[in-house]
Amino acid sequence: MAEDPYRVLSVSSDATDAEIKRAYRKLARQHHPDRNPSDAAAEERFKAIQASYEAIGTVEARREHDQRRRMEEMFGGGGFQGNPSGGGFGGVDLGDIISQFMGGRGTAAPGFNFNFGQGFEGRQTQQPKSEPTEPSRGADIEAGLDISLEQASDGTKIRFSHRRLKLCDKCRGSSFGTSKRCAPCNGTGVETKGSTLTVKVPPNASHGQLLRLKKMGHEHPQGEPGDLLITLRLDAEEGRRWEEGRLVQEVPIPITTLLLGGKVRISTPVGKRVQIDVPEGTRIGDRRRLQGHGHSGGPLDIEFTLAEPDKLTKAQRDALDRLRESGL
Repeated sequence: MAEDPYRVLSVSSDATDAEIKRAYRKLARQHHPDRNPSDAAAEERFKAIQASYEAIGTVEARREHDQRRRMEEMFGGGGFQGNPSGGGFGGVDLGDIISQFMGGRGTAAPGFNFNFGQGFEGRQTQQPKSEPTEPSRGADIEAGLDISLEQASDGTKIRFSHRRLKLCDKCRGSSFGTSKRCAPCNGTGVETKGSTLTVKVPPNASHGQLLRLKKMGHEHPQGEPGDLLITLRLDAEEGRRWEEGRLVQEVPIPITTLLLGGKVRISTPVGKRVQIDVPEGTRIGDRRRLQGHGHSGGPLDIEFTLAEPDKLTKAQRDALDRLRESGL
């Protein structure tokens, strides 16, 4: 089984596209074969990083990966064969069809049979009269939308490319579940269509906030449309990341400051300069919480990391040689 690309790149599944790209560049530099000659482990790691970025490094690739992952979760990780994003029935994606009639909850909608060994069967089946059935409804669509911290604070309007199942223009869904054949939709009653929406982001929006656009999900040939569920992903920018809704900022510290203590100045997400005391004996990964300095006045967690100089001066090298001779 292929490694989870989010785990390989050390980012969360709700990371912004920009955060994924930054993580990839950092790891690729660290494990590049030119920097690690004759290191088989680094070479394998570099290949895994490259493959992971290919899987989720573009908007299209990430959408396909996330859709495939949701399908695998829906079917228990092995009941589906084929590419959910590939061609399907009359221009309808197979993944979209299954999402449409599964209602997004992993159970088939009443009256329809999915035979994965022989393809999709649109015929109706007799339902026990004693079992009440819920009204048919199209599946919800889940999508992510990346915005900046400034856009989240002030509120904004974003143009959003949207793709969903809509009623067939020719049969208007009447061919679904019948022996009637309709060429455009191949009897499914729906077709995949694209459009562009304007999404209104309210002021003081938070990372992971869900926006629900009613009836903008997949349409159902015999029921109400589902909803479009947009998850806001706030780009924390270089050196910052989100962890379970908390904003974390990395603060590079020289090794001498970590060992002996000192002070460091940082720039917060709102551009304010803050001086921080670094206690003696601070370790890499230690954290401090600054109340009121995060997004929209929330907390900011700072994480101390080791500042690595690109090149040592002669004086620095001589000092390190003396420290090594002293046993440090």
